[in-house]
Amino acid sequence: MTPKLSSLWRNLLAMVYDTCLIAPLLMANSFVWVTIFGPTANASEPTVPAWLMQFSSATIVVTFFTLFWCKSGQTLGMQAWRIQLQTTKGARPRVHQCLLRCCIAVPALFFGGLGYWWSAFDPLGRRWHDWASGTRIVVLPKQQNTKH
Repeated sequence: MTPKLSSLWRNLLAMVYDTCLIAPLLMANSFVWVTIFGPTANASEPTVPAWLMQFSSATIVVTFFTLFWCKSGQTLGMQAWRIQLQTTKGARPRVHQCLLRCCIAVPALFFGGLGYWWSAFDPLGRRWHDWASGTRIVVLPKQQNTKH
């Protein structure tokens, strides 16, 4: 039986959950760099170099997703919405697939999320990052309560 692919809306809601987890990590990242470089006198002259803040923030986000996806195929937001990242053959994704997925997901957001909406036109329901990384997000079945 072919697993049911996750809808765009379910994926986006899981992303909202994950954003609530990533935001404190990014705040902690900013705190560390401001502690090292010192506070800024005004917004037009930051003390922390922009490239450093952007690079470290991107590293945190990519690491967050890659670790969760490689370990179980699910972030905490994905667990809440019963969805899981798998390879097209149903296996756990490998590190290179997770990294590639992260790299393609960012440009997929450009132009009003065209890379995400692409799933409406793709016969297999894939988004750009699904296609590029050889992965898919599937809906997991509901757990059956077994009382003894």
